[in-house]
Amino acid sequence: MATTAALADLIAPIAATHGLALVRVQMNGRAGETLQVMAEDPATGQLTLDQCETFSRALSAMLDEADPIEHEYALEVSSPGIDRPLTRLGDWAKWIGHDVRAKLAEPVDGRVRLHGMIRGVDGENVVVDMGVGGPVTVPFAHVESAKLVLTNKLIAATRPLDFADAEIEEHPFTEDED
Repeated sequence: MATTAALADLIAPIAATHGLALVRVQMNGRAGETLQVMAEDPATGQLTLDQCETFSRALSAMLDEADPIEHEYALEVSSPGIDRPLTRLGDWAKWIGHDVRAKLAEPVDGRVRLHGMIRGVDGENVVVDMGVGGPVTVPFAHVESAKLVLTNKLIAATRPLDFADAEIEEHPFTEDED
């Protein structure tokens, strides 16, 4: 079976063709039953339903043809969401001032997990203010996984897409009559 990196190499050009940036590719489930692909529109940091559908169809067609996964799997295409994973160094720079939880591939200053506020990016390092412990500088390459923490500050900073042209239909609740 193709590695996650090899799958990302196959998927990234399809994302780029659709004007999207690839955020994460991973196999989920005990035996890798789900191929999860997260992408975003670089202009909004989000993914509309139409973008998701178009990208998903193109991705499915390419995967059917290339057949890089030896077993059956489900394809899941989504936006990274508000409490998004931080998979690129640029993600850390974009979310300075917000809380993060990170798991490190190897200990840094005796820590394998970080929980604090992103203070910045310094070259190839990320800086996290641990509060009482102060700032910790970690090589980005040592970050195994990281995710923003859902806070009121993050909610306020996350600008929803403009739904001004959306048609919203109201469906009153009705009970079936017997």
